[in-house]
Amino acid sequence: MIAASARPKLSRKVRLRFDRHSQRHMLVYPDRGMLLNASGAAILELCTGELSFAEIVDRLHAQAAGATREQVEHDVRVFLESLLARTLIQLEP
Repeated sequence: MIAASARPKLSRKVRLRFDRHSQRHMLVYPDRGMLLNASGAAILELCTGELSFAEIVDRLHAQAAGATREQVEHDVRVFLESLLARTLIQLEP
């Protein structure tokens, strides 16, 4: 479970890049890559280690027409927890 005060950021081995061929963002890490949809890219662009999880959710909720804050928080949490389990992100206290 990611605490509201935790500050997610990409692990050192991971880079967020825009792929010109697919016209999509992707996570690039040793020997692999992961294509991201627009939502995933928007989340990860905010994961710099400077914003808390709660601040990231607030910013994304402000941009999400028609979604409740709880829906946005759930979606962001599920996405980031899946990346955390794969050590693609880390949490700063």
